[in-house]
Amino acid sequence: SRFGELLKKKDHFIICVEVDPPFGISHEKELKAVTELLKGKIDAVNIADGPRAMARMSPIALGKLIAEKSDVEVIIHYTCRDRNLLGIQMDLIGANALGLRNILAITGDPPKMGDYPDATAVFDIDSIGLIHLIQNLNRGLDFTGKFIGEATSFVVGAGCNPGAVNFDYEIERFKKKIQAGAEFIFTQPVYEPSLLEKFLDATKEFSHIPIIVGILPLASYRNAEFLHNEVPGMQIPPQIMERMAKAPSKEAQREEGIKIAKEMLSYLRKVERVKGVYIFPPFGRYESVLRVLE
Repeated sequence: SRFGELLKKKDHFIICVEVDPPFGISHEKELKAVTELLKGKIDAVNIADGPRAMARMSPIALGKLIAEKSDVEVIIHYTCRDRNLLGIQMDLIGANALGLRNILAITGDPPKMGDYPDATAVFDIDSIGLIHLIQNLNRGLDFTGKFIGEATSFVVGAGCNPGAVNFDYEIERFKKKIQAGAEFIFTQPVYEPSLLEKFLDATKEFSHIPIIVGILPLASYRNAEFLHNEVPGMQIPPQIMERMAKAPSKEAQREEGIKIAKEMLSYLRKVERVKGVYIFPPFGRYESVLRVLE
C-alpha cells in the first residue's frame, strides 16, 4: 500500500487523523472532514472500530466510502471483540478485495464499557493472534495454515500504550506483536515526553519498527481530569493539568489544549524513532486538528 511505502520513506513525517464512524448511515460530516477540511494536510485517516464499545458504522464500509472520494490512505482499525474466527477471516478477505490494505489490529474495548454491556465479547483471539492471522492471509493461508488461493496484501500494525499502568506487561506484549508480524505501531495519546522516552528505551531492539504517536488536544480542564482519572493508561502530568486549570474560561482552556498539542507535535518531529503522529479530534471537532497542524 501507499501507506506502507510512506513508512519506509526516510525523511517523511507521517500525519494521520482518527475518524470515528457515525452512529447512523449519514456520513457526510466524516467525508467532508477528509475530502475538504483536511485535504492535502494529512497522509492517512484511521477509522475506528466501534470505539468505547459503541455500535457505529462498520469501519470497512466507511473506509471504502472515503477511499472512493479521496486520495488519502485509509487505515482500518479491526478488533477481536465482535467477531469469531470465521467472521474475522471473511471480513478481512472482503476488505482486501475492496482495496483496503492497511489494518491496525487491536483487541478492542470490552462491551461493558459501552451501550450494550450484556453483548457477547468474542475474543477467540487477541490482537497478537489477529496479527498472526493477517500475516497468514498475506501468505495465502487461513488461520489453520490451509491454502486459500491468492494471498492478501495487507500492511498490518498494532497499538501500544507508553503510559500503561503495567509497563513491563505492555513491553512484553509489544515484543510479541512485532514477533507476530506487526510492521508499524500506533500509540495511545502521550502528554509526557519522559514517558515516551522510557518506552522508546525499553523497545530499542525494535528501532526498525516505525512508531506513530497519538496526540489528543485537551478540550477543557474537566476533559483533562476525566482522561487522567477515568481512562486506564492515560497519564496527564501535573504541569499540564496546572496549565489547563489556570486558563480562565472554556475558550481559553481549549486554546491551551491546542497549544499543548502543538508543542507535543514539534517535540515529536525531533525524536529520531518517531515516524509520525496520529491526531484525535476532540469530540469530533476536526477544526482542532487543523489548528494543531497550523
